[in-house]
Amino acid sequence: MKRLLALGSLVLGLGLCATSAYAGSATSSFTVSASVVASCSITSTPLAFGNYDPIVTNATTPLDVNGSVTITCTKGASTTIGLDPGQNAANATGGATRAMATVGPDYLSYELYQDVTHATLWGNSGGNLFTPAVAPSKNARTFTIYGRIPPAQGSTTGVYTDTVVATVIF
Repeated sequence: MKRLLALGSLVLGLGLCATSAYAGSATSSFTVSASVVASCSITSTPLAFGNYDPIVTNATTPLDVNGSVTITCTKGASTTIGLDPGQNAANATGGATRAMATVGPDYLSYELYQDVTHATLWGNSGGNLFTPAVAPSKNARTFTIYGRIPPAQGSTTGVYTDTVVATVIF
């Protein structure tokens, strides 16, 4: 009987200890938040026309080459891509809007287009901005720049260059 009484007291004591360890609880919740902002980066490849021959090859045929711009944007970002007129646009002739310069007072006019048919100029404002679809993911997307030097220009021999700035607006 003493053993049973001692065992009962022990069980009762353990029960009281266990109950007091879990006598109550309280909870709290909190909000976790973040904002994903639109962000983009842009890179471009050179547009190298190579040799232009206004006497034979390019007497009646324009010289066409392609370059590209690559943008990487936050998923869902709406963008436009602009190409400025370059450093020598004021010296373009024959209806062209851009020009490359060489050493001396001579220029070689050219154009940059959004499409392979050379119907839509690529500029840096209004309808000449290129507007790609909304970014479907954060993966890089590359877009072709279609360059053209019109035929039969009377430029002197030399190496002609221009610098065009590509800008992504988001």
